Amino acid sequence: MSVSVSSFGRFKDQPVEQFTFTSETGVEVDIISFGVVVRDWRVPVDAQLRSVVLGFDTIEDYVKHSPHFGSLAGRVANRIKDASFELDGELFKLPPNVGALQLHGGSDGLGLQVWKGIVNQEANSVSFSCFSPDGAMGYPGNVTFTAVYTLKRNRLRLDLSATADRSTPISLVQHQYFNLGTGPDVLDHKVQINSSAYTELGSDLCTTGAILPSKGTQYDLRTPRTLRDSTGAAVDYDINLVLDNGRDLNEPIALVEGPDGALTLSIWSDRPGVQFYNGVWTDVSVPGHNRPHYGKHSGLCLEDQCFPGALHNPHFPSIIHGPERPYRHWCEIEIC
Repeated sequence: MSVSVSSFGRFKDQPVEQFTFTSETGVEVDIISFGVVVRDWRVPVDAQLRSVVLGFDTIEDYVKHSPHFGSLAGRVANRIKDASFELDGELFKLPPNVGALQLHGGSDGLGLQVWKGIVNQEANSVSFSCFSPDGAMGYPGNVTFTAVYTLKRNRLRLDLSATADRSTPISLVQHQYFNLGTGPDVLDHKVQINSSAYTELGSDLCTTGAILPSKGTQYDLRTPRTLRDSTGAAVDYDINLVLDNGRDLNEPIALVEGPDGALTLSIWSDRPGVQFYNGVWTDVSVPGHNRPHYGKHSGLCLEDQCFPGALHNPHFPSIIHGPERPYRHWCEIEIC
């Protein structure tokens, strides 16, 4: 096991470092300090290494073309309706970056910051930190964020934490786009997610506040299925699935089998929901890992999270944190 460090260019006159993890099973993971992006993840298959995430080879491509490939999105991930919220009787207006909404923390969110990384060789981990000042992207409070990635065998663990000097919303996601096969899309991956409900979306793709049963809908993924309908046509997913209350945290929330059966992904998390997205809006004009073009359905995301729209729906689990309630969040992803 080891972690090596190399240069990955510069962003806004700051050096961007790449941290390459190697495990005892031969898995290799590259994470860059820009946005704590999981840039590449290579798993041994038939004595060769297979790349299983979407990503780029230059910092310039991340800055100009990345749809949050591999990043930590926040301060508040997903969509905020009307790019505003009320907290303690005060209205906070945020700069929108997708129409009238703010998405993934805005145009200068955490996924677009250079974090500081410190290596722990004994643990085969890197601790990344980032300070977000009061008013950043419209959010109140000074917040220090920490993200610790640890690789053991075929499992990558993420421990997230944040401390704030006043009450403020915090809800982060890891935004890896996975493709466990060698083809251009993920439609023939078999996906199982242990969820029996979903948060309904309105026409603006923001949650309405309703939590609906998934039985009989395309969102019922409790039995493994491909991402096609009965005719073989692609099915689009961009939805928050509600995980069952009282579930065993030692059990994975989702399983994904690659189309050739060579690799299976398992994910564990302490979050109440998971955003399942299969690249509905993906259209990237520059080459990525071993692929000339990332188009629609080229990858799938399993973003463990608190429910989108929590700031406008008080019956959703709270995302308000502060001195008396620091932010804590963990997930583990294993591919073998």
